Amino acid sequence: MPEIFKLYNLPQKQRCRKILRILEAAENAYVQNRPDEFLDLFYLRSLLKIAAEDLGKDALNKIYKWFEKPDESAKRNIINFTRYELYKKLDISPSEWDLILPDSKPEEIAAFRRKFFKGVYVYAEDIRTPFNIGSIFRTAESFGVEKIFLSENCVSPENPKAKRTAMGCTEYLPWERAGLDTLPELPLIVLETGGTDINKFKFPDKGIVVIGSEELGVSPEALKKAGNNIITIPMYGIKASINVSVAFGICMNKWCGNLTEKSLS
Repeated sequence: MPEIFKLYNLPQKQRCRKILRILEAAENAYVQNRPDEFLDLFYLRSLLKIAAEDLGKDALNKIYKWFEKPDESAKRNIINFTRYELYKKLDISPSEWDLILPDSKPEEIAAFRRKFFKGVYVYAEDIRTPFNIGSIFRTAESFGVEKIFLSENCVSPENPKAKRTAMGCTEYLPWERAGLDTLPELPLIVLETGGTDINKFKFPDKGIVVIGSEELGVSPEALKKAGNNIITIPMYGIKASINVSVAFGICMNKWCGNLTEKSLS
């Protein structure tokens, strides 16, 4: 760790960046259960004191309040708070992949057999952004999707930003490239505007939900194959528009909510 007096003598912006990186590393050590790499109380107090002097009055008051009673159990909370205050100070807009969350290690995942609804599939058609495909994987895994099929023009789940957004789900949720004509022989359910209200639609026990491009929506070919299985999420605001990964989450909540735990494999 950099010596405190050296940090103190750095120019303010450089000092804030250094402290931010130290706090990020410390919080990562905390969530990965590596206490030997976590900051000791004396160093942390000294570090936060320097940071507090560079931050606004509200942040300073909160940090100094923790100093009055430095609760060990709240150590991560004060580090997290200071980290985000430094982001603001440095005019950095954190993305979802800046979140510090515990990762599941491969050996921990292997110890559990992944549960899924057999025959519940997703076809992602021409999803272009890594954030959206990563979010779709994370949501699909959470709701028990068996497998994801990706069109040829879909962004790769191996994209670093997609993998970070997926929070590891690309590693153990099966996926493969496929065209509409090579999908399993199951009902297609298209999520698109102008269809049946999702609240009135009777979902099948098995099927493939199709989600389309952020810009163009689902292809005419997929719409034709789906027939009457086109579902729409009712919206009431001025924009009446939501992100594709959010719409997918609503759809999966509705579909899997109609399935019973008995059908989990």
